[in-house]
Amino acid sequence: MTTFSEPDDLSGATFTDVDLRGARFVRSDLSGVVMRAVELGGADLDAPWLLDGGSTLLVNGVDVAPLVDAELDRRFPGREQRRAEDPDGLRAAWDAVERTWGATVERVAAMPAATPDVSVDGEWSFAQTLRHLVMATDTWLGGAILGLEAPYHPIGQPNAEYAADGYDPAVFASGVPSYDDVLAVRAEKQAQVRELLAVVTAADLDVERRNPWSPEYPETTRSCLHTILEEEWEHHRYAVRDLDAITG
Repeated sequence: MTTFSEPDDLSGATFTDVDLRGARFVRSDLSGVVMRAVELGGADLDAPWLLDGGSTLLVNGVDVAPLVDAELDRRFPGREQRRAEDPDGLRAAWDAVERTWGATVERVAAMPAATPDVSVDGEWSFAQTLRHLVMATDTWLGGAILGLEAPYHPIGQPNAEYAADGYDPAVFASGVPSYDDVLAVRAEKQAQVRELLAVVTAADLDVERRNPWSPEYPETTRSCLHTILEEEWEHHRYAVRDLDAITG
């Protein structure tokens, strides 16, 4: 099986009468790809940034991006609040996130004891997903909004590509922490967001913050909170997808 990886550059390539059945694309830029007379039965596309920048996804001439977004809002009540603009809306949005995750954690508690550490198709386990949300909260709340010099809890789980951003892997946990420890730290980080939202004002939301990954593109408190909410809902979607696979 041929494998392409960085620094392979296939941009602008043309594939004609090529068999790509079962091919897997991970962290790949497929924007602007044009496919004609293709067979897509059983294809599985996951693009969490589908609506970013007003992008479109045309299937047989129909822009399906807004249809997908509306269906996800239907499946996950409360998700539609993730772009709330004012303090009350953001508080309601976070309440919805906490309720949703609380129900999912209870679901896992009722499953076999090893479930939190089960990986489906090479993806993060449930425990790893919670650890990543610890890191995401530390990045956008601790680092960006609160401006802490050392925002990261060592239990956090970074994406593989974050190593390229100059962050020391030693900051993060080595080995595998217990699931109970993960739950405890996760609850701590959720409480930090809740506490900030309890006192945030409309003026606070407009304060400019430093983007932790791209300092040349400043954020606001509001946009940092939007990123936290996006992370929560997208990773909840992944987690539920994999839990369904485990129970199925």
